[in-house]
Amino acid sequence: MSNEKAQIGLLRHQKQFLFSQSRHTGLIGGYGSGKSFAGIFKAVMMKLRYPGIDVAYYLPTYGLIRDIAFPKFSQIFNDIGMAFKLNRSDKEFVTPLGRIILRSMDNPSSIVGYEVGYSLIDETDILPANKMEEVFAMIIARNRLKLPNGEINKTDVVGTPEGFKWAYKFFVKESSADRVIIRAKTADNPFLPPNYIDTLRATYTEQQLAAYLNGEFVNLTSGTVYRNYDRFLNGTDRTIQPKDVLHIGMDFNVTKMNAIVHVKDGEIISAVDEIVNAYDTQELCELIKTKYFGHKVIVYPDASGANRKTTGKSDHDVIRSYGFVVRSGKQNPAVRDRVTRMNLAFKNQEGIATYFVNDDQCPNYAEALEKQTYKNGEPDKSSGYDHPTEAAGYFIYNQERTKIAYKIS
Repeated sequence: MSNEKAQIGLLRHQKQFLFSQSRHTGLIGGYGSGKSFAGIFKAVMMKLRYPGIDVAYYLPTYGLIRDIAFPKFSQIFNDIGMAFKLNRSDKEFVTPLGRIILRSMDNPSSIVGYEVGYSLIDETDILPANKMEEVFAMIIARNRLKLPNGEINKTDVVGTPEGFKWAYKFFVKESSADRVIIRAKTADNPFLPPNYIDTLRATYTEQQLAAYLNGEFVNLTSGTVYRNYDRFLNGTDRTIQPKDVLHIGMDFNVTKMNAIVHVKDGEIISAVDEIVNAYDTQELCELIKTKYFGHKVIVYPDASGANRKTTGKSDHDVIRSYGFVVRSGKQNPAVRDRVTRMNLAFKNQEGIATYFVNDDQCPNYAEALEKQTYKNGEPDKSSGYDHPTEAAGYFIYNQERTKIAYKIS
């Protein structure tokens, strides 16, 4: 086995993780630091170490099992010359030495009906902390096959921290002698593409980079949501001019329809007007048509508006019926991604702003940017500040969208 490991080329933190003898070892690191590879490699090592004893590997969703576990396990088996069969329907690898069972943690009911001698959990912090507590208890209950020579059953963890969630509580707040945490930075991996770290720096806020580059536990959900917005520094007196193309972010809420109107000057985006608390989509479109007659209008709405209603028309259909262009993805961006794009537009890592707000024309939007806070780790929706910020966010996300490869590894 040592020759194969040398050929594969393990990083220092991966070796520390692979040969840790603690009951619970956590490899906590930034994106691209090789966490998932180390976790999968250790699961294979345990299969070789315990012939005839099954091991288990857990990921948050079936999609991640399909996209990460299936190809990476297959790659390692091929690299070490080990025969295997992938049973996709049962989500398990069958080898001459026994099975590696794959399970999705978003479906706890699937974590029953089998026993293993070793377990590996990948990306614990993607799940809500309370759900991860429940899932971990079920995983531990499966990890009960007796091992040779009186060895203890181990359950290890790899992942990127998402604030002070389950991994922080388990390995730091409730630390004990049988729990070891190994740190890994994105920069520790010399095999990444040359521009990978620069891409992350251009995409995430300073606090997020502490977590996603350095694997640090930092508060990602404290204070105001749009912490980079400064009414003075992000202020503008830009108003709508006769030939402006209007880019309108739109949020759907009956009796609380919101639209934030933007104009673009090269790379500079300015919020120049707002419509708040319209009754429904039709009323909002009537207001837009009347107020901005003669302008080309492009609407960036809530993606849920593509769903047809009992009338047979969707909200997006209504918008198009007024002659407006609709630009929307099949689904809304993740809240975290939308908020991040907004904050980086207000001020990026170099201190440069590309997004400005005319607070005279957009008083409700400016107030919402300053006052919306987090509640239970998510942007607070009880105050109503979420309506204008979400409306604007659909447009800004569309403008600032950046694809990141190898996000989980």
